[in-house]
Amino acid sequence: MLLVEALLLKVLAIPLLARIAWVDFTTQKISNRDVLLLLCLGAGGLLLLSLQSGSWWDMGLSAGAGLLLFVAFLPFWALRKIGAGDVKLIAVVPFLISGGALAVFSVLLLVFALATAAIVKNPFLLPAGAFRLIVQHLDRKGMVPFGVPISLAAICTLAFLIYKSLILASSSGILNQLN
Repeated sequence: MLLVEALLLKVLAIPLLARIAWVDFTTQKISNRDVLLLLCLGAGGLLLLSLQSGSWWDMGLSAGAGLLLFVAFLPFWALRKIGAGDVKLIAVVPFLISGGALAVFSVLLLVFALATAAIVKNPFLLPAGAFRLIVQHLDRKGMVPFGVPISLAAICTLAFLIYKSLILASSSGILNQLN
């Protein structure tokens, strides 16, 4: 039963990540409240999975990865290349996705960050309208909302983990036992 609650916490994190991406895209701000809520959802899910498995390895790996990411991105904040909200957000993501999916998240983050940089540098790739105006404004300011690719990579990784858990649960008969 703890697996269901852990999956529910992952599902609840997806709309919050989408909100963070939108707010960061439009205002270049990531609120501490949203990051703290993500941390609670992620740590709660990891705690439930750790209680079910009896192993605290994923909790320790996620905490270590979060600390490493925070320390690695802190100099970029000091150089004013990214915002403090971006640093805090990327430090919280390992708690959401657990240690086993960090490689998937890293590849997706690279893809989304490159796509974001390409769009900001070439806003004519977008259709005319509000998005093009916002991206042109970002290009003039020299700001790239890094919370957007972080959130998109986390959403895709969470969707992959949820799908993988549901497939595993259905193949092992756990879902049939719940009905």
